[in-house]
Amino acid sequence: MEKTYLEKIEESAKFLRTKVSDIPQIGIILGTGLGDLINYIENSQAIDYKDIPNFPVSTVEGHSGRLIFGTLGGKRVMAMQGRFHYYEGYDMKQVTFPVRVMQNLKVKTLFVSNAAGGMNKEFQVGDVMVITDHINLFPENPLRGKNFEELGPRFPAMTEAYSHKLISLADRIAEEKEMRLMHGVYVGTPGPTFETPAEYEYFRIIGGDAVGMSTVPEVIVANHAGMEVFGVSVITDLGGKDIKEVPTHEEVQKAALKAQPNMTALITEMLKRI
Repeated sequence: MEKTYLEKIEESAKFLRTKVSDIPQIGIILGTGLGDLINYIENSQAIDYKDIPNFPVSTVEGHSGRLIFGTLGGKRVMAMQGRFHYYEGYDMKQVTFPVRVMQNLKVKTLFVSNAAGGMNKEFQVGDVMVITDHINLFPENPLRGKNFEELGPRFPAMTEAYSHKLISLADRIAEEKEMRLMHGVYVGTPGPTFETPAEYEYFRIIGGDAVGMSTVPEVIVANHAGMEVFGVSVITDLGGKDIKEVPTHEEVQKAALKAQPNMTALITEMLKRI
């Protein structure tokens, strides 16, 4: 008999409990080119996705596919090195499955990062943008279908999808470190195509500052689960009718690497203070 969704979550969480003695309450999802943060995690223990029951396996270049447990900024964390994308062919339940497992493991705070194209005219390639809100343009919501009350309410509020408290903390740290830190609204799209110039303009007109192909599904599920969320984008390319450059996956990774020192410093310092 096929296992139910809740049984799959429980089985994955149970497996991780047998492998890791001290389960953290802080989760981190690392996006394209941002895996460098892993090198700063002390006393780390890595578990491949393929070894975790029911876990999907990442297929994207630049996404390693491991769960890392250890200490960062003096706090116990579990970090996803490589995430799952809707454009890979996964359904939304699979894309967000790791967040459900984190919920079962009692994770209370989730840090999410991604690479994004910028349409805010103030942005530069390599900027770090704190996500203040998002616009969901995915064709499917991860909460569609039967709602399990033990996971969260049928109609969760998204009024503060990204924690104001954590955003304020990031701003204080950026000011102290004299770090250029932008704010903006992230537009989530299904991908895998990069945007047309007209689409960039459209996203800017509807209130977006950056656009990407991830994050929104995980953040919706994290909010449904009652987690506090902090999101950050690395601006890896700029788009719009006045921009002539053609973005490539390699350039996106290169720009993400450029932003890594700021990203690492910001998240590590935030962990020290929460």
